Formats: sequence, structure tokens, C-alpha cells
Amino acid sequence: MLTRRDRQAGQFAWVMAWVGLVIGQLHALARFETADGRADLELPLTAAWAEPAADLFRPLLDWGDPDLVYVTYGKVWFPVFLAFTLCAFVVRRQRAPRRGERIAWGVALTGYALGSVATFLAYWTQWTGDYNVVFDVAWLVTLPAFLLILVGSTALGATLLVRRFRPKLPAVLLALTVPLALAITQVTSMGSAALPVMFAFGILGRRIARADAAGSDGVRRQLAGQVGVGPP
Repeated sequence: MLTRRDRQAGQFAWVMAWVGLVIGQLHALARFETADGRADLELPLTAAWAEPAADLFRPLLDWGDPDLVYVTYGKVWFPVFLAFTLCAFVVRRQRAPRRGERIAWGVALTGYALGSVATFLAYWTQWTGDYNVVFDVAWLVTLPAFLLILVGSTALGATLLVRRFRPKLPAVLLALTVPLALAITQVTSMGSAALPVMFAFGILGRRIARADAAGSDGVRRQLAGQVGVGPP
């Protein structure tokens, strides 16, 4: 049976997926204002939206030093990553994965947890426009986390599709993590590459959150693959 805490984790994942989508683009605009981030505007698809958006939202970008604004908006990524990580653990607990799925869950959850640590180290240890040494250390965690998220999510999504997981859309988003992430980074910053994972578990989280005490067993059984095929 899904607990009240499970439903809270699901709601958290759903809400933070949308927060990450919106505030993540404000963070991207802040990055493009920094010395290191200006090069991103050389990508035509990035420049097409970022330059007019920067003019429109100028008051939200000019309130401080560009690097301070960047690390401030970047703080959104830790709760976003934490939210879908918690929801992923809830979903994993409902299933009885075998062989390949068990390995895929292990790789994916490791990546999600490392991603949460990396986003905390990168942004929640920075409170001025002068980066301290922890920011550089965070990159040593970010790189393996990013690779594990890409590989683990793709493998997990493909495995869930093979096992006829329902609802289908989250599994599709996970299976397409790599091409979607590559496409996203042509338009916006690297943090938004996690959008497929954020919304995969956000959608599952919404379903979990909406299950009241009477209906939670049905949702739990569906996540576990113990019910017939439902709508995609």
C-alpha cells in the first residue's frame, strides 16, 4: 500500500518538474550573462529564444553580479533532482525487478542520487559571485552523475517498455533520455537535459499523489505490473 509519505513524494516530483522547467530557463538566461556562458549563444536555437527573453526579463537578471544571479537561480536544481530521486525510489519499491531491470534501477538511482549531491555542492555552497573551491569539486561529481543518469535512465526506460509498464509515457521519456537531452542542450543549458527524467517521474508522481487511501493499492499494483494493460 502506498503511504502518505509516498503520496507526498509523488506530489513533490510533479510540482518540481514544472518548477524546473520554468525556473531552469531563468537559470539558463542567467548563465548566458556570465563570461563562461556567453559562448552558448553561438548555438542558433539557443540565441533565437534567449536573446529576446533576456531583454524581456532583464529586471530578473540585472539585480546583481552575473555570477551571483547564476548561482542563485541554480539553487532550484537541488530540490528538483531530490524530488524525482525520491519519487524514483518510491516507484522502485513497488516493483519486484528481475535481472536487467534490477541492474537498470541500480544504475539510474545511483545517478539520480549523485545528481542530487552534485547540484547541492554546485549551488548551495555558493552565496556570492566569487566561486569557492567546492564549485570545482562539484564538477567531479556532476560528470559521473550525468553519465549514469543518461545510461541508467535509457536502460530503465527500455526495460520498462519491454515489461509493458503502465503508464507508458514515463517509460518512453526515460528510454529517449539521450536523444532528448542532446536536443535540449541545443536550445538551453545543461541542467534542463534532465527534463525527460523530471517529467517521467513527475507524471508517475502525480498518479501516486492522486491515489487516496482507498485507491492506492490499485496504483501500487499497476506500478508493480500486477494489473492488465491500461491506457498509454
